[in-house]
Amino acid sequence: MQIPEISIVIPLYNEEAVFQQLITRLKSLMEQQSINIEIVLIDDGSKDKTAYLINDICLQDTRFQGVILSRNHGHQLALSAGLSYARGTKAIMVMDGDLQDPPELLPELYAKISEGYDVVYAVRKKRKESFFKRMLYWSYYRIQQSVSSFHIPLDSGDFGMMSRRAVDHLVKMPEQSRYLRGMRSWIGFKQIGLSYERDARAAGNSSYGFRQLFALAYNGIFNFSEFPVKFITRMGMYSIALSMIYLAYVIFRRIIYHDVPAGFTALIVAIVLFSGVQLISIGLLGEYVLRIYNQVRNRPLFVVDKVITDREVRNG
Repeated sequence: MQIPEISIVIPLYNEEAVFQQLITRLKSLMEQQSINIEIVLIDDGSKDKTAYLINDICLQDTRFQGVILSRNHGHQLALSAGLSYARGTKAIMVMDGDLQDPPELLPELYAKISEGYDVVYAVRKKRKESFFKRMLYWSYYRIQQSVSSFHIPLDSGDFGMMSRRAVDHLVKMPEQSRYLRGMRSWIGFKQIGLSYERDARAAGNSSYGFRQLFALAYNGIFNFSEFPVKFITRMGMYSIALSMIYLAYVIFRRIIYHDVPAGFTALIVAIVLFSGVQLISIGLLGEYVLRIYNQVRNRPLFVVDKVITDREVRNG
């Protein structure tokens, strides 16, 4: 295969049901383009036949490259693995394998890269998901932007395209708890958004549940914001202020009315309030300590079982 100008990186986990439809649309896209395109398919420890399907297509067609991870590492690390193996000399496009991100948007994304942009992030103007999920996403992105120490675009996921130099900088970043859309914004360069309508899943069920979504949201907030630590200080200050107000109230009652509020209610409220503040503070600090602990162990981000490229299989 000739050296590809564009790579399309697609992490997959248990996507057997949608795989053939994905390959059909990718092949159709490549046939319509005049530039060399490679597809990098990453199997993130799938329990179905996804890895075998990747193996077969990569042995049949040199335009496809497969990266089989040793186990399930999670979406962000699987995506990081794909970026590290992508060979595109001009641009790398990132998309999910469930076809909610339309691969046919490639020409529009690449047109912006050709204009001199290093990052083109796709902005979801409409989502075909439940009302509850849409509200969660809408709320999270706005909370994240309000507390982030730098600008992270609203309603933009991992789907988009980056220049070769932007990806090179992204791959060099060693952090374990990865939040790629935040890292993509952090590297800077010239960036622009491109609106699109997010489709429903083409087939199968999503394996990205609320647990994974909350873990990703935690990384987005704790990795790119100083707000949680400052929040602890503010909580402490508010608690002291409330205590002083209550103390003044007790002294006032003592001097003016010669009594003190009877019973244990006030004492219980104070104990519960300060205990809650302390537990929240410990929990927030624990999130940072956990990230430090994971980072200083210096383990590799992912372990590759095998790589299938140019119709050859080699161990990772």
